[in-house]
Amino acid sequence: MPRRKSTGTTTLDTKGAKIGEPVPKAVIDIVTASVGIPRQPHHGLHEELNTLRQQIDALQKQVLTAARSVKGGAGEAMRQTEAAVKLYAASTILLVAAAAGALAFAARRASSRHRHQSVLRGLTDLYDKIRARI
Repeated sequence: MPRRKSTGTTTLDTKGAKIGEPVPKAVIDIVTASVGIPRQPHHGLHEELNTLRQQIDALQKQVLTAARSVKGGAGEAMRQTEAAVKLYAASTILLVAAAAGALAFAARRASSRHRHQSVLRGLTDLYDKIRARI
């Protein structure tokens, strides 16, 4: 028949361990000089679930307030942009045209650079072939 596990705590020998003495398999508390697992307060699952629900509710409220502030800021930016476009229609058209032109110029430059590299590569290959025949 197996031994019973003791749930009580025993005092720790402060004089030191003796050679060959078995080491207790438990928690050793140096402050109180006791060996054993102290009794844990009993927490019910219901209490823990209630605490988690409260934390989730608090997080949901924080997310909602953050979303409302972002939505309000985006709406305000949109209203300001619309007002600026209405007040400065000609400047807006020029600005959009300049941005589109810059994008088109960058795209054309990138494609022409690629085309020049392929032509240069073809000439290099032709030169290598001619050199190999000579």
